[in-house]
Amino acid sequence: MKNIFLVGMPSSGKSTLGKRIADALHYRFVDTDKLVIREEGRSIADIFAQSGEDYFRECEHRVLRTIRPGGSLVISTGGGMPCFHNNMDYINRTGVSVFLDVSVETLVQRMLAHAQEDRPLYSPNNPDLLTSLQQRYTARLAFYNQANVIIPGETTEDEILRRVGEWL
Repeated sequence: MKNIFLVGMPSSGKSTLGKRIADALHYRFVDTDKLVIREEGRSIADIFAQSGEDYFRECEHRVLRTIRPGGSLVISTGGGMPCFHNNMDYINRTGVSVFLDVSVETLVQRMLAHAQEDRPLYSPNNPDLLTSLQQRYTARLAFYNQANVIIPGETTEDEILRRVGEWL
C-alpha cells in the first residue's frame, strides 16, 4: 500500500493525526524528526545550534530517501521538509501527500499550550511568534499546496480518513 506523507506547519497535528490515521488503516507511523534525531544522535535544537539549518535540511533529505515506497506507512514530516531539496516532488512521486492546513492563529495557540523547546525556529517565548509563523506559512504555502489532499484545520478525523482513502 502507498505511504501517506503528512505535511504542514509545526503544531498542525501531523504527529497526533498521523498516529490515529496509522491505527485506523493498520499502517505503521513514522516521524521524520525522530529519524533525524536517531541518525544524528542529538536533538534538533542541537543540530541547529551546532551545525545550522542547512545541515539539518540535508539530514531531512537523507532520511526521507531512506523511506521505502509502498511500505504502508503514515509519515509525519518536519514542517520545512517539503520546501527543500525537491522533497515535495519526491514525496508526491513515492506516496500520497496530505497537507494539514491549520490557521496561523491556531498554530500559535497550540505552540503556547504545548511549549516545546525542540522547535528552534518557533520559540514560544518569542514575542513575534505570530508574525514569524505567518511569514513562514506564506513562504511555504506554495510547497504545501502541491499536496494530493488538502485538509482544512477544522476537518473531522473521519472526513480525513475518507479523503485519504480515496487516494490509496
